[in-house]
Amino acid sequence: MSFSIAELFNQHFEEKFDLHEHYLNNQMVRVLRTIGYDRNYKKAIGQYLYDDNNNEYLDLLSGFGVFAIGRNHPTVISALQETLTLELPNLVQMDVSLLSGLLAKEILKTAPDNLEKMFFCNSGTEAVEAAIKFARYTTKRPRIVYCEHGYHGLTMGSLSLNGEEIFREGFGPLLPHCSAVPFNDLEALENALSTKDVAAFIVEPIQGKGVNLPSDNYLPEVERLCKKYGTLFVADEIQTGIGRTGKFWAIDHWNVKPDMILMAKALSGGFVPVGGVAMTSKIMDTVFNRMDRAVVHGSTFSKNNMAMAAGLASLHVIHEEKLVENSAKVGEDIIGTINAMSGKYEFLKEARGKGSMIAIEFQSPKSLGLKAAWAMLEAANKGLFCQMITIPLFKEHRILSQVAGHGMNVVKLLPPLNLTSKDRDWIVDSFDKTIADTHNVTGSIWTLGKNLASHALKNKK
Repeated sequence: MSFSIAELFNQHFEEKFDLHEHYLNNQMVRVLRTIGYDRNYKKAIGQYLYDDNNNEYLDLLSGFGVFAIGRNHPTVISALQETLTLELPNLVQMDVSLLSGLLAKEILKTAPDNLEKMFFCNSGTEAVEAAIKFARYTTKRPRIVYCEHGYHGLTMGSLSLNGEEIFREGFGPLLPHCSAVPFNDLEALENALSTKDVAAFIVEPIQGKGVNLPSDNYLPEVERLCKKYGTLFVADEIQTGIGRTGKFWAIDHWNVKPDMILMAKALSGGFVPVGGVAMTSKIMDTVFNRMDRAVVHGSTFSKNNMAMAAGLASLHVIHEEKLVENSAKVGEDIIGTINAMSGKYEFLKEARGKGSMIAIEFQSPKSLGLKAAWAMLEAANKGLFCQMITIPLFKEHRILSQVAGHGMNVVKLLPPLNLTSKDRDWIVDSFDKTIADTHNVTGSIWTLGKNLASHALKNKK
């Protein structure tokens, strides 16, 4: 009997949520049904999703940044199909892989010239785990310093560097010798590094949770301080890298040279899990310093041919379609246009970001009626106002977005890098109408707000 994924998909299409309720995380199903995100998507092309009624949705999450080139890009599909039919030797293990060598070469062309070696893994959190190990071994120091409100992954080592308590709660004890400093605070960082027992400072150039931007001198001073105290400077570009911020690497905005760059998400076009660490030769040669240490760190599937082929094809698409440049141009336009609305909307504080990493932040208004409505939501659950933005954006305007982090009044956009002028207008017009609706406290959007507050208060009990 033949086996067909297409037949399985069509046969069980309506069972998606039931299967997850029975066999997977049923709380996720409850969340989706509660906020009205329980759609049955049937197709995805580029920046668009299509449900079973063929409604088109603009995806501004892109799988948390994975689909930087859009979903199901034909160039990457072709590369993967070709790789499957070539009958290549794969994961021989007692060998080295040609495709991983080629991908390493292409990635390092984009990186600062002090980075000359690559290590491949399967995900962003694995890249962070590798950085922790490599830094400790290279420096012979125990401590790792990270930033408050930072996010570096959810495996145990990465979680130990996670600046959000909601992810850490109940999973301890975590790794020892890990400590946090405020983001964008050079005095606190120097105080931490001055003990000269810090192996690495691991930092997102732009923080993903909230899209927090550094001051212009922050990362250059981070580089200087790390060199001064013998600490490795590790840039976590898992979300910010590969064109996301309008430069290939976010560090390029500040012309700094870290000792390691961590990457994943966009690297394979969303088809095959892949992550990596670009590093100096000194780090690589220190960790893998003898033949008997050639396998002291690795991952079984890390350099598999499918992942490497997907990475090569994705880099080709980003270059050929000028997606980094498009990210910078369209992102700047969206940020500027939404900021221009702040004069007419009390709730709107600002839009900020770089390239296609955008935050839209909301604030307590001045007028009494609006202020009371805001206070009602904040009392029920901090950051609840943003659900009044994201839910109507989805239900009424078919835009998929997210709240930027727990307890934040920030909506985050992390779209594919290939947005068009049509998409730009779709985004701006939808935000304009939705924010306008929030200023009418007798309108239907505040009925939604009261329902959200009621649910939040019940959950607290």
